Amino acid sequence: MGNVTAISINSDNRALIRAAMTAPLLEKQHELDLARRWRDQKDQKALDELTRSYLRLVVSIANRFRHYGLINADLVQEGTIGLMEAAARFDPERDLRFSTYASWWVRASVQDYVLRNWSIVRTGTTAAHKSLFFNLRRLRAKITGTPDGQLSFENRRVLANQLGIKLKDIETMEARLTGGDVSLNQPVGSDDGDSWENFLVCEAPRPDEVFEASNDQKVRAWLLDAAMAQLNPRERIIISKRQLSEDHITLAALGVHLKISKERVRQIEGQALAKLKASMLAIVSDPVQAGIVNNMS
Repeated sequence: MGNVTAISINSDNRALIRAAMTAPLLEKQHELDLARRWRDQKDQKALDELTRSYLRLVVSIANRFRHYGLINADLVQEGTIGLMEAAARFDPERDLRFSTYASWWVRASVQDYVLRNWSIVRTGTTAAHKSLFFNLRRLRAKITGTPDGQLSFENRRVLANQLGIKLKDIETMEARLTGGDVSLNQPVGSDDGDSWENFLVCEAPRPDEVFEASNDQKVRAWLLDAAMAQLNPRERIIISKRQLSEDHITLAALGVHLKISKERVRQIEGQALAKLKASMLAIVSDPVQAGIVNNMS
């Protein structure tokens, strides 16, 4: 969007602030004329003059977020990106001062940067969470007298009702703002070599458990296939349709398919299940004597 962004990003921060504070303010009509020249003619000089004149706005807004522990030069840089976005979208025909319009874009750009970089843990996902993140310090100071004061349960409940959010959200955000990111490799104490990662519990199955479960599944599948081979064709059809299929077919429907009564289907199913159980027990006891060759692999 022009050379202003490059100048803002690469210049020394203090020099940038001095330049921003000494840039002349624009008269309303001249400001609108610059905006029209950029919109209609893509006049780069007009864009440069317009944005340079409002770099002080970027510096001012960036300073409001310095207590989040981020580098001020980075905040100014992100605010400058918001200023350039405002210049690209500004409509001079709405008879609105550019500073009023740009303030929203600059603030939104800086806030988004703070949310993305204040912590490696994602802080806010909803508009309510983002608003709470940027206002909790002020609200906490108003209630307790200090931005870092601890809220009582009643204070949290009142805030939750006022802001229209859950009490749990207040508690979670307060904990996030009170504590900081801690490395998992950081020692727990000075007396031993334990670090925080040593106390984390992994809920995932162990590799041996994964292998055992996979192997058991293969054994069961092979055993079932071997036992099914001992059934006659009609018995295999009935067991497959009635016991192994996700679409559970009725006795009557299967009887129509096999051209026998549903009672006969029920009898064959019972006999086949008993034969299947006996075959599986025989295979498990002595697969060689049962006439089964283990070819699972």
